[in-house]
Amino acid sequence: MRISRQNKILELIGQYEIETQDKLVAMLADYGYDVTQATISRDIKELQLIKTLSTSGRYKYAVAHSNPGLVSERFKDIYRKSITSIAQSGNIIVLKALSGCGPAAGEALDCLDLPYVIGSVAGDNTILLVVDDPDHTQDVVVALEKMYQ
Repeated sequence: MRISRQNKILELIGQYEIETQDKLVAMLADYGYDVTQATISRDIKELQLIKTLSTSGRYKYAVAHSNPGLVSERFKDIYRKSITSIAQSGNIIVLKALSGCGPAAGEALDCLDLPYVIGSVAGDNTILLVVDDPDHTQDVVVALEKMYQ
């Protein structure tokens, strides 16, 4: 339940300008997550969310990208618990994830700033990675498999 809720938090802050924990509690309730402000506070800490200035001039919750090479242990844990398979073809890598976990696992991968990966797309249960050259695809797959450990 926690991973599912945290995935929904990441999805919501990616789609909406959420300014307060109370607003996040209310939005999660709309999706069937009955949580308290204290639970949201712990989730924010675990996900290492920050408040950043939005285009509207208000502060909103966002994923911290101050050090893109570092991935929080929480994101690594989400990745380990979410990914069910890895497949490759040419310069494409497809990762299958548990339903609803694709966005959070995709964010973890984006924060890794993996060498040779030029882009990614995360859906509900699938992540697509595009590698710069088919010769580098296996190196990326090996790095992804090491993250399971």
